[in-house]
Amino acid sequence: MSTTPSPKEIGIRWFTEVWNNRNTAIIPDLMNHDAKGHLEGGQEIVGPEQFIQFQKAMFEALPDIRVDILNSLSDGDDACILWRAHGTHSGQGLGFSPTGKSISFRGMTWLHVVDGKITEGWDAWDQGSLISRLATPA
Repeated sequence: MSTTPSPKEIGIRWFTEVWNNRNTAIIPDLMNHDAKGHLEGGQEIVGPEQFIQFQKAMFEALPDIRVDILNSLSDGDDACILWRAHGTHSGQGLGFSPTGKSISFRGMTWLHVVDGKITEGWDAWDQGSLISRLATPA
């Protein structure tokens, strides 16, 4: 008998495997084909392929990015993950040439999970502060 992972387990697995282990092959197993992602700045992505393109842009700008899970909870079909990301802006991306700056920022991701797959997600993180730090000369 197989048990479906809880939304919290899916969320933890998302950050551990997809972000930190860079396992893009697992994305379709964790994310529904028409899942909607609501990102900072009003950006929306739909489905695994668009998410992979978004993630690729982040990896290009911050090749060593790591995401630490600070806390997690779930209620019914929803999970919330509080996280901190850190890395070095050593690649092209985010609208700036590489600055070499160490970057750290916190955020929260709210996930709605149905039958073990993410169907919708909302990210809230301080994107404005990140951009401001990159734009400020060292």
